[in-house]
Amino acid sequence: MRYGLALPTGGPCGDPRLVVELAVLAEHRGWDGVFLEDYIFFQGDPVAPTCDPWVALAAIAVHTERIRIGTKVTPLARRRPWKVAREAAGIDQLSGGRMTLGVGLGDTGEHVLGDVSFASLGEQTDPKIRAAILDEGLEVIAGLWTGEPFCYQGDHYRVDEVTFTPTPVQRPRVPIWVGGGYPNSGPTRRAARWDGSCLYREGSHDLSPDDVRALREAAGDRPYDISVGGRGRRGGDEVWLREIAAAGATWWSEYVSVADPEEMREAVRRGPLRID
Repeated sequence: MRYGLALPTGGPCGDPRLVVELAVLAEHRGWDGVFLEDYIFFQGDPVAPTCDPWVALAAIAVHTERIRIGTKVTPLARRRPWKVAREAAGIDQLSGGRMTLGVGLGDTGEHVLGDVSFASLGEQTDPKIRAAILDEGLEVIAGLWTGEPFCYQGDHYRVDEVTFTPTPVQRPRVPIWVGGGYPNSGPTRRAARWDGSCLYREGSHDLSPDDVRALREAAGDRPYDISVGGRGRRGGDEVWLREIAAAGATWWSEYVSVADPEEMREAVRRGPLRID
């Protein structure tokens, strides 16, 4: 089991300098990874200070040496996949091969109409269409990252033959983790096709050991990451972490809630809740 921090990109962390500071502190305090939320407007608040995670990740990449870094998650349907491919490959190069790309639909259902990252900016709000755009976008990104001549024709994207270089350091690609609600069929099937899952159960966030075993089985006999958590630390987590680790979870992701900057620093300083 590895232990990651999920950092907000709003509130005090709307300042990218604090995000970078917390990530560097996390490396010094024994965390294994730092993952950033990806919003245009933090949690749908149109006046919230918001940090661009990609800018922060580039800075984190050059100020750290060991921790895995990435987004969790990028709503790919509101991004151009070739631009994400270029950004993620660049961060992978800057970090020496430590980037992970977490993707998902972004807020859906009752949340999307209040999220100015989508509806108020003219982005697609239909979850089925966004899912189709997400799937095509992932195919485009993976195809570009091969470094071989690549072309693509889909319902939402077209790529005439191009060769994308430089490629990411990691081969065959930067690992792609898929987020979303479990056990919803769309994100669950999507996660099984790629390199990892950061799915969660709505409400509690927590996957059960049986959930983890099902995800592991769906992915088949290959290297595959299952990241669980995405919430703050609770009493009794040690027992649950041991159970899900035994079931096949590979990452625990602990969320640092928006608070006074010194409180956030202290949450990072206490280090991960290790069970090994």
